[in-house]
Amino acid sequence: MQRLFDLAEIGPIEGGGSRRLALTDEDKAGRDLVVTWMRDLGLEVSIDTIGNVVGTRSGRADLAPVMTGSHIDTVATGGIYDGNLGVLAGLEVIETLIDAGVETKHPLAVGFFTNEEGARFPPDMMGSLCYVGDMTPEEAMSVTNADGDSVGAELERIGYSGPTPCPGVVPHAFVELHIEQGPVLERSRVQIGAVDSVQGILWLEFTVTGQSNHAGTTPMSMRHDAANAAAEITVAARRITAEMGSNQVATVGSLRLHPDLVNVVAASAVLTVDIRNTDGALLADTEAQLLADVERIAAAEGVEISHRCLARFDPVVFDPKVVDLVESHAQGLGRTVMRMPSGAGHDAQIMARVCPSGMIFTPSVNGISHNPAEFTEPDDIIAGANVLLRTMVDLAGGD
Repeated sequence: MQRLFDLAEIGPIEGGGSRRLALTDEDKAGRDLVVTWMRDLGLEVSIDTIGNVVGTRSGRADLAPVMTGSHIDTVATGGIYDGNLGVLAGLEVIETLIDAGVETKHPLAVGFFTNEEGARFPPDMMGSLCYVGDMTPEEAMSVTNADGDSVGAELERIGYSGPTPCPGVVPHAFVELHIEQGPVLERSRVQIGAVDSVQGILWLEFTVTGQSNHAGTTPMSMRHDAANAAAEITVAARRITAEMGSNQVATVGSLRLHPDLVNVVAASAVLTVDIRNTDGALLADTEAQLLADVERIAAAEGVEISHRCLARFDPVVFDPKVVDLVESHAQGLGRTVMRMPSGAGHDAQIMARVCPSGMIFTPSVNGISHNPAEFTEPDDIIAGANVLLRTMVDLAGGD
């Protein structure tokens, strides 16, 4: 808990949250602190070419490590638990084993991945994508944001362009502890989520090009209004999700107008749509329906609409053995547990491409996350950390 609070002091924002966007000065300071804690525990620390950091405790045999971890970058208005809990609980697991004199057959590793949030540079989960080899470091480092900053230049600037190559060492298994970021566990009065799957995620960016004109003198029938087209796309996304039902969700999270003046018809609009579903076929169907609606909207408003994909991740099913271990160890500790999918994307879903993987959820009070009000009860954090401890020791062959 103290490490969580200490890390939260880097990039503090009003309301008790944190702002440590990837590869900023605040991210560097957070990285420096966590690396110091790793070295204080005697871990061998490696930093790879995209800035992923892994601390390893050797095992009795020269085998692949059992790995845990998450991320320490935040969104602009983040809380203190998202990502951070998974990294710092990993340190706690290793420190607990050191203090108890417990050795494991497999090495144990804890890591944090670069730019998991994707809040400053797309796509999200960038570091873990590079770690497993599904994105090259060269591709990642060439990514620029709206301010013209590049991933490569910012990595160099903060001193975290490391020598270890990507892809990284394939773990024996990967387990990530995370707050749920939703209301299901709290509503169900359950302390532990044994996460068995992750929703598929699609991020689309639409650019609407209309015609700027006077707000008072241009008849409605003669307008080519980019703002109206953007609003129609927003309504279409909501309508489609309502018709699809089930686990389908869609969110317009960013909308920018130009020239953004009260008395001018908007000449252009750029908006994003985040689409998610646990069923890959339904996710694809939602995308197809939305793109068809966008064509209709463009024709009706007399505007041009282009789109590009910012991120696309298929639904993931976690390894049944890992899910079983999480569930059984939660029960063995006297904690209530339920199997559930994750509505948010996580590094574990990327690691599942190369090794048996799973996740442990702890409740989020009122289901709030990506918000300074994000909070998880200390007893629930302890419960999650203890399930992580036992699951990792079981996977690693501990004595």
